[in-house]
Amino acid sequence: MAEHMDPEEFRRAGHAVVDWIADYWTTLGQRPVTSQDPPGTVVAALPVAPPEHGEPVEAVLADLDAVIAPRLTHWQHPGFFGYFPANTSGPSVLGDLVSSGLGVQGMLWATSPACTELETVMLDWLAGLMDLPERFRSTGRGGGVIQDSASSATLVATLGALHRASKGRWREVGVDRRYRAYTSTQGHSSIEKAARIAGLGEDGVRPVEVDPETLAMRPAALRAAIETDLAAGDVPAIVVATIGTTSTTAVDPLPEIGAICAEYGVWLHVDAAYAGAAAVCPELRWSHAGLEHADSYCFDPHKWLLTGFDCDAFWVADRGELVEALTVMPEFLRNAATESGAVLDYRDWQVPLGRRFRALKLWFVLRWYGVEGLRAHIRSGVALADRFAARVAADDRFELAAPHPFSLVCFRLRAGDEASAALLARVNGTGRMLLTHTRVGGRYTLRLAVGSPLTTEEHVDAAWELLSTTATEIMAG
Repeated sequence: MAEHMDPEEFRRAGHAVVDWIADYWTTLGQRPVTSQDPPGTVVAALPVAPPEHGEPVEAVLADLDAVIAPRLTHWQHPGFFGYFPANTSGPSVLGDLVSSGLGVQGMLWATSPACTELETVMLDWLAGLMDLPERFRSTGRGGGVIQDSASSATLVATLGALHRASKGRWREVGVDRRYRAYTSTQGHSSIEKAARIAGLGEDGVRPVEVDPETLAMRPAALRAAIETDLAAGDVPAIVVATIGTTSTTAVDPLPEIGAICAEYGVWLHVDAAYAGAAAVCPELRWSHAGLEHADSYCFDPHKWLLTGFDCDAFWVADRGELVEALTVMPEFLRNAATESGAVLDYRDWQVPLGRRFRALKLWFVLRWYGVEGLRAHIRSGVALADRFAARVAADDRFELAAPHPFSLVCFRLRAGDEASAALLARVNGTGRMLLTHTRVGGRYTLRLAVGSPLTTEEHVDAAWELLSTTATEIMAG
């Protein structure tokens, strides 16, 4: 019978695992970005039951090499330009390792005081680094917390908004009226999902028209939707504005939207999941103008700020509202620290009870890179996207489909949807790079998102060369 791994065995195995990860990162550029095998390949390669007797770590690592790694989509690959980046880094992995080794449960301050207090400080550090409004700092009525994703942040904001809009009735009797949520037609799918989970239904989300040029929410259309609902006896509960929409990174006009929300007493949540990281650079903080109107705000360090998934930074202007909406206190959780009112219990800021020590990886990243290191990373991504966009703009066969203020470039072939779709399929099929697509103005559009710390000018130029050559082949028939 295999015994528990003692500290010395763990030390030896841990060195082997770290070496494996370092070798993986070293060889990433030589691997196909995506798996070339059909569905079911991994299932067929694995035994149908676990081993009767324990196996050494070396056997697991051998199968990791032979079975798992070749069938991954390599999100850290320098040729990964799909979706938005989901980057990690050495310091983040080490912080996660320490978190796993400690194995603490951070649901209450009392269950691990340092887990809670480090998280509070890290969210204040980030707020200062990004020059967020003072109302989001823990030194006042607000404060920050780490959620697993922006989707969870939107759900929590929606629940807080329902509690406010119902004047507390939601907590006792549930959804007893038609409450409305509003977001632009470019808003993330998680907004609709949050509305469904919260009991508003798909019909409870009002899609608001966008400006056809900027693809940002039209404030006049938002006002009209709110007034229409009020006239029908419905209750406007939450507006979700976006800094950096998923399709094109459009930025909704927060000053105008915020003024409308204030006028009608509607909760304003700002989703900056991807583009929020840009605010570490002073020259990119224009995107956050008007954020002082927001009741809540979130962005994902696990997208563009070198911190491994899962780590969404979520702030509220009034933590008391959120806690009142979500707190449940069974007898087994009662403790002197909570009852004193002197501590934060982050279980009251989220849907689950339990919480991992996520702040450690953020702490490692912020300390390793420092402010200047993080700014250099963001600026590199923006510069590489600009470099690629210049290539697109200089080729008459292509056109840019939207502005590119951050590190996403949306483009397409002028020859039409069929040609653009064929281009995407062919370049992705090579395994040398991965792009995704969207539709802009109803037309098929390719998306190239820069983010990996391994991506350099060489990789961006190689991506353009492959696209250009493949486009020539497609146009030739």
